Amino acid sequence: MISGRNGSWLRPRAQDQHDQAREGSSVHRRFRLGTLCLGLVLLGATGCSSIKAPVPTDPDALAEYKAANDPYEPLNRKMFNLTMKFDTWALRPVAKAYVWAVPRPVRNSLGNMITTMNEPSVFFNDVGAGKPRRAGDSFVRWCINMTVGVGGLIDVAKMAGFPHHDNDAGLTMANWGISSGPYLFLPMGPSSFRDGIGYGIDQGLSPWDYVPRGYGLVSFNWAYNMMGVVHGRSEHLEDLDALQRDALDPYATIRSAYQQQRKAQAEAIKNDRRATVPDWYQ
Repeated sequence: MISGRNGSWLRPRAQDQHDQAREGSSVHRRFRLGTLCLGLVLLGATGCSSIKAPVPTDPDALAEYKAANDPYEPLNRKMFNLTMKFDTWALRPVAKAYVWAVPRPVRNSLGNMITTMNEPSVFFNDVGAGKPRRAGDSFVRWCINMTVGVGGLIDVAKMAGFPHHDNDAGLTMANWGISSGPYLFLPMGPSSFRDGIGYGIDQGLSPWDYVPRGYGLVSFNWAYNMMGVVHGRSEHLEDLDALQRDALDPYATIRSAYQQQRKAQAEAIKNDRRATVPDWYQ
């Protein structure tokens, strides 16, 4: 289990804002195209009565049903339970071993590299959202960190005044008024119809999915994706442990946090009306 698409399943704590921004959408999106396809196959192969929640007739219950935007809740809860079992027996132990074996400074550097590797996708989505200043920041971040930052291991761009920001195709579509569609919980985390389609678009925008065979680059791409999953999970060990321990309904808590976060991220992009020329250039 990894943190949500553009961050985590939980609302980030104040002291975690920097780490959350650094991880951003690059960690969240690993392997979700295949899981979206799996979810859609299950939707088509299973009877509607077993995957769709009945529409309430009580006005208060109906309002809550619409606010949750989760008509496939029965199926989503089954996916959630399966995913939590997988996390308990596989992903969480690997993430804990990663934290134990790798010092924090090294993990920070790996997180910086993962974020830098995703900057081309962020750049193209900034362009698609019609935000040239954000696109310029992403491009500058890529250039600085891939050179002076030693392939992204050091976030020199942030020191130079270009902090990381999140964007992905799901957020770009939201910026143009495309609805999220029903909420989905896929085997690797929370999503929606729009965000699942957006992940497929992002894969097409990522240059790392076009690496040639040979020279170990394909192996590097696999290692990069796997590292993204493990690293992202390691950043939220305590958060998810606390959620499972304290939340009355962890599924509903994750659903609400994910939907609120995606809405806030989309609003942040929509409301970013900064001038194209950076402040330091004026």
